[in-house]
Amino acid sequence: MLYLILFLKLWSYAQTNHWCRIGMKTKLSNNKLRRQSLSAPNWKTLEDEKNDHDALAGIVKYPDNLYLNDLFYFLLAPTLCYELNFPRTTRIRKRFVIKRLLEVIFGIHLILALFQQWMIPSVTNSVDTFSTMDVARITERLLKLAVPNHLLWLCFFYLSFHSFLNLMGELLQFADRKFYGDWWNANNINVFWSSWNMPVHMWAVRHVYKPVTSRGYSKGTAAVVVFFISAFFHEYLVSVPLQMFRIWAFLGMMAQPPLAVISRFAEIRFGPRWGNIIVWSSLILGQPLAIMMYYHDYALAHYTPQQ
Repeated sequence: MLYLILFLKLWSYAQTNHWCRIGMKTKLSNNKLRRQSLSAPNWKTLEDEKNDHDALAGIVKYPDNLYLNDLFYFLLAPTLCYELNFPRTTRIRKRFVIKRLLEVIFGIHLILALFQQWMIPSVTNSVDTFSTMDVARITERLLKLAVPNHLLWLCFFYLSFHSFLNLMGELLQFADRKFYGDWWNANNINVFWSSWNMPVHMWAVRHVYKPVTSRGYSKGTAAVVVFFISAFFHEYLVSVPLQMFRIWAFLGMMAQPPLAVISRFAEIRFGPRWGNIIVWSSLILGQPLAIMMYYHDYALAHYTPQQ
């Protein structure tokens, strides 16, 4: 996870500075290089306002940002998209820091307790059912695992996106705190993936989706490319720690585009509530199914009793 975050950050850092360097060399306007506006001020506007000291105060331009302090701040900041000028707060709120810190400490212990006392017994009991391919028992184990897994996933979401990222943002005086949207109200899969993890979503839109569409490809093709890259990284996050290669996480992510079409059809044909039901059903049932399959393969590879 740490290496993946570092890779995404450095990719954004290199590509954003590349766009700024091209903008300086070619003297393109902001309309011809729209992506530059995400990270750099409008050079032409700044040149026109060079006599206005208030407008120029504190604004960093390329290449004045190419210092280690700027890079280290970005590596610690709760964002994956690099900018020359991040929005900053004026002070660190101590009470806010204490609340988020207590939430992080309590959340870690809560997740470990739920995992050890509730998840592990349910997962270990599912190995034999998958080996015998007993559909009835597999369904029973899946539904039994769905409740603790979903509760654990919700706790992990709150711990990561609300407590920890807000803690880092406050300590670094980072003002852009939109880490998630109201994904629980998503009426289709597309809305869910564009609102539940905003840092990754913004990185994918900025560094994958828009570059692909700017080359003349359709929005559908760009969306498939985004899901393919996301599927690869999801599989990487599971296969490398387990030291075994399976494709369950990859297939789960690649199933999202057709599921998005189905959920969109249900939203239009039967109403937004049915689209939301499909979103929640995929979350509640999809994750425990993947967990049981990975654990089954891992147990057979490492804990098969010798005859």
